[in-house]
Amino acid sequence: MVAVKTANHARVVIINLGVDMYDLIIIGLGPAGISAGIYAARYKLNTLIIGSKPGGYATDASEIDNYPGLPGLSGIELMKKFSDHLNKFKLPSKTDLVKNIIKTKNGFDVITEKEKFSTKAVVIACGTARRRLEIPGESEFMGKGVAFCATCDAFFFRDKNVAIIGGADAALTAALELSHFASKVYLIYRKDTPSAVPELIDRVEKNSKIVLIPNTNLTKIIGNKKVEKIILDKAYQGKNELPLEGVFIEIGSIPLTDLIRGIDVKMDQQGFIIVDSTQQTNIEGIFAAGDSTTGSNKFQQIITACAEGAVASNSVFKYIKNNLLSPNAK
Repeated sequence: MVAVKTANHARVVIINLGVDMYDLIIIGLGPAGISAGIYAARYKLNTLIIGSKPGGYATDASEIDNYPGLPGLSGIELMKKFSDHLNKFKLPSKTDLVKNIIKTKNGFDVITEKEKFSTKAVVIACGTARRRLEIPGESEFMGKGVAFCATCDAFFFRDKNVAIIGGADAALTAALELSHFASKVYLIYRKDTPSAVPELIDRVEKNSKIVLIPNTNLTKIIGNKKVEKIILDKAYQGKNELPLEGVFIEIGSIPLTDLIRGIDVKMDQQGFIIVDSTQQTNIEGIFAAGDSTTGSNKFQQIITACAEGAVASNSVFKYIKNNLLSPNAK
């Protein structure tokens, strides 16, 4: 059976092959999972890819200008190119949500909402979810002034007034990065002082472009076709409205790692999967790649996710060839 499904314009080919055991199951259809799939296909590993959101959260980016060779594309456009490249190899893929991974005598069982699959190795490439404020206008203006990545989108706010929501290290780092482009950066946080490291606080306080607004929450984002102003729960300079063109929400991210509760994969204090230089976890046969890992110095970018996905599949190839002697990997 062959079918084509479209989600966020990223096409995924779904093929039911009735395979008893795969060499590799890749969990995630974002940049890391797609890259792992491309390399797995080149290594001729018998591979299944499972993901709940084709293209991953990269599809939310309004414009991506830092992926080499393909500047200026939207997240949807870039991920469609990724998906089209993956589909060239005709790997079986399923749009489904993985609920659990269980260690078995011969490998692992991957349990989804609909089915169960057996495999010799797993690459976890499920990424992270950005924490949301869950306020009016946040979803409506995503990609239209609301952003979650200063590294990705700061360039597009040159000579504009923007706000950063958050008071931890990531928010202050984003404020400093945006100060190189924006006219003014409002750093809005709910406590008396930022909860970042002192060195970052000193740099922010000395930056003439950054305005600190403590003890304040953002309650609403307003605009027509793009962000035009925000509403605060406390008055700033006598007004609760603040006109600006961009809102960067930097209140942290959540690694999507609930699926590993069935196996004892080690994570750091923030919930990121600990990997070595081969992208392997502490469990033999379980690898991880992308934003949900401690790899690449936690520099959560499309290019680093792709690199980790490629390394993970190369490591799986070596693992199967050297340890399991799979005929498909010779």
